[in-house]
Amino acid sequence: MREHLLKNKFRYPVGAAAVFFLILFDQFTKSAARQYLKIQGPMVLWEGVFELRYLENRGAAFGIMQNQRLLFLILTILLLFVILYVYCCRIPTEKRYRALDVTAVLFFAGAVGNFIDRLVQNYVIDFFYFCLIDFPIFNMADIYVVTASFLLIVLGLFYYKDNDFERILGKR
Repeated sequence: MREHLLKNKFRYPVGAAAVFFLILFDQFTKSAARQYLKIQGPMVLWEGVFELRYLENRGAAFGIMQNQRLLFLILTILLLFVILYVYCCRIPTEKRYRALDVTAVLFFAGAVGNFIDRLVQNYVIDFFYFCLIDFPIFNMADIYVVTASFLLIVLGLFYYKDNDFERILGKR
């Protein structure tokens, strides 16, 4: 029991540190994109496949809902409170649920990373571009959110069972 308590006392500091470093990395990459790509133009990393290209996105995913800054800020704040509630109050502390901790951390860091951009600059800096399939340009925060979404789907379909969902959702 004591070992279980010692492991869990590090859950929040480790989660907070992970969020901090993920956000820091996201902001660093966006700053580098602004500093180099905005001035020099696209940087081809793999001809016809992948390049770094600067874009100021004033919308949401895939550029939808352009210039809805206030709506995005409000929705992000609400989403952050939901993620915090789930992380702190709903996800059990046992080892079996660590993947949900990781998922929550990734969602939170991605949301905050793009929130900072919208709050400070009124747009989100995107710079990764898969030209082979003409995929919309994206950034590290987007990668965090997509990775968390994929992880959540895989966990929900293949790892967690009905009793796990009942435990997390509070249905007893």
